[in-house]
Amino acid sequence: MNSLNSILLEGNLVRDPESKTLSTGTQVCNFTLASDRFYRQNDNLEKEVSYFEVEAWAKLGLACAQNLKKGRGVRVVGRLKQDRWQDPEGKARSRVMVVAEHVEFKPQKKETPPEEEHPEAEVATTAQVF
Repeated sequence: MNSLNSILLEGNLVRDPESKTLSTGTQVCNFTLASDRFYRQNDNLEKEVSYFEVEAWAKLGLACAQNLKKGRGVRVVGRLKQDRWQDPEGKARSRVMVVAEHVEFKPQKKETPPEEEHPEAEVATTAQVF
């Protein structure tokens, strides 16, 4: 029986995604997501930013590579994965990252010239692994 391993994150990309095609032909796209959390401390509103490394595979990775840019808002549903390795000095290293299973692209903000007063409605797009 598998243990529960599910995560839902929402935030903005801190840089353009990096995409590559493996020798097997599989696409993988990596990006970093910044997620804000606001809380009160001593009557002040504080902001805490957390950064998450996300990887998307196959068709989802291709969709992310084609649609995402720095600053774009996304909602990611996925699972946590821990990579473990030894560095050149022999020290045990690890990192936890998010493997995306579903990504929603938030609407892009269009820069509208002042003479255009009627911006068109934006619709979020979704990509998902099946």
